[in-house]
Amino acid sequence: MPATPSLRLGTRRSPLAMAQAHEARARLCAAQGWDESAVELVPVVASGDKIQDRPLADIGGKALWTRELDIWLREGRIDIAVHSMKDVETERPEQIAIGAILPRVDKADVLVGAASLAALPQGARIGTSAPRRAAQLLHRRPDCHVVPIRGNVATRIGKLAAGEADATFLAAAGLARLGEDDVGARLDPEEWLPAPGQAAIGIECRSDDAATRDLLAAIDHAESHAEITAERALLAALGGSCHSPIAALSRIEGGDIVLRAAIYSEDGIHRIEDEARFAIADTSGPAALARQLLSAAPEAITALFDGVR
Repeated sequence: MPATPSLRLGTRRSPLAMAQAHEARARLCAAQGWDESAVELVPVVASGDKIQDRPLADIGGKALWTRELDIWLREGRIDIAVHSMKDVETERPEQIAIGAILPRVDKADVLVGAASLAALPQGARIGTSAPRRAAQLLHRRPDCHVVPIRGNVATRIGKLAAGEADATFLAAAGLARLGEDDVGARLDPEEWLPAPGQAAIGIECRSDDAATRDLLAAIDHAESHAEITAERALLAALGGSCHSPIAALSRIEGGDIVLRAAIYSEDGIHRIEDEARFAIADTSGPAALARQLLSAAPEAITALFDGVR
C-alpha cells in the first residue's frame, strides 16, 4: 500500500455508533484506495451515553451526543467525527462542517413488541423518550400510555423483556446496521413519518481543514446530502427543540425535493401536516413549508416552536 495519511475518526462507543464508524472508514478507505489501517477509530464516551435515567430533552438535548466529539475535533485530537444525523443539533459550531453524508438507507421506524399499531392491546404501555414517536402514537392510539425508555438497542429490548413496557420503537436503519433486521414490525414511513435526518450517517470535520474536506467529498452522497440539508433547514425554520414533536419525510424527484412534514401537540391530539416541492438549490423551500405548518397550527402546537409564522 502506498504511503497514506493517518486520519483519526472519532465515534461514540455504543455498538451502533461503532458499526457506523466502521462503515464510514470502509467507504473512505475504498474511495481513496487505502488500507483500513490508515484510519484510526477513536471511541469517545458521550454525555448522552453516561446519563440513561432521564429523557434526553430534560438534560441538554441532542448536544449530549455531539459535545465530546465537538471538543475533540476542535482541539485537533481527532480529524473527523461520525454521527447519526437525526442526533445532531440543527445549529452547529462555525468551526465544524458536515463533510459527507453517506447513502441513506431505510428511513422507517420499527415497532417492537406487537405486529402493528392496531395490534397493540388496549391501554398498552409504549416505551419511548422521543416526543415525535410519543405524539404520533397518541394521535393514532390515544388509549395507549407512554413510558420513558432510553438506551441503546440492546438496552431497550432488554427493558422490554423485563416488562418495563409492552412495546417500543427503534429505527430500521440502526437495526439493519447491527444485523438485526428481523426485530419488530416495520412501520411504513409514508404513514408513520420518521424523524428528520433518520437513517443518515454524517461525517464532520474542521471547517478550515480543506484537505480533509476534499477527502470526504469522495464519499458524499449528493441526494442524501440534499435531503438532510432540507430536513435540517425545516427544523431550523420551525424553531423546534428536543421537546417539539416533528416528523419529516423527503425524497428526490426529477431534480426537486419533495418534503412532507407534520408537527404535533405533545399529547398527540393536534396534528398539522403539509408538503412542499422545491428545487434542490432552493434554500427558501423548507422555511416556506415551516411557515405554512405554523400558520395552520393551534396554540397547543405553536407553543412548542419558536419559528416564524
